[in-house]
Amino acid sequence: WMQKNLNVSRYRNGDIIPQVTNGLQWINLTTGAWCYYNNDPANGAIYGKLYNWYAVNDPRGLAPQGWHIPTNQEWTVLTDCLGGESIAGGKMKETGTTYWLNPNYGATNSSGFSAIPIGFRWWQPGSFSLYSNSGSTFWSSTQYDNDNGWQRGLNYNTTEVYSSNSNGYNKKC
Repeated sequence: WMQKNLNVSRYRNGDIIPQVTNGLQWINLTTGAWCYYNNDPANGAIYGKLYNWYAVNDPRGLAPQGWHIPTNQEWTVLTDCLGGESIAGGKMKETGTTYWLNPNYGATNSSGFSAIPIGFRWWQPGSFSLYSNSGSTFWSSTQYDNDNGWQRGLNYNTTEVYSSNSNGYNKKC
């Protein structure tokens, strides 16, 4: 696991991943893209970039050489090692409320994962989540169906790590 969020603008083979800021363009994509949260480059230094499912699933490779986007099974192994999905989130979240909304329930960061929230980009209408500091969602590399991938998420008001599937809104890697 990396110690910071992914922040690349090229696939592993050197091809450019386009930055897409327009919400209407975003929701109509069927190819890889990235953006900064709220389209603000200042957010990149803290949070990295948000990627759509198509960038994660691209065969050119999103993660740098020697790294990979974790599979859904690897996420399960991690959460199981941390006591299960119902409590693993607290062990993965950075403590305090510098980034997280209060109360940041159960945050101990005993795993050293140091997750901070960033929110996500909605698939419709291509807008950003209203409460960027309430949660984080992370892609897995496991495909759910032709247009969707599995993801894991954390929230400020629970110790749970939840899983779901999606295609259109951006997550961190």
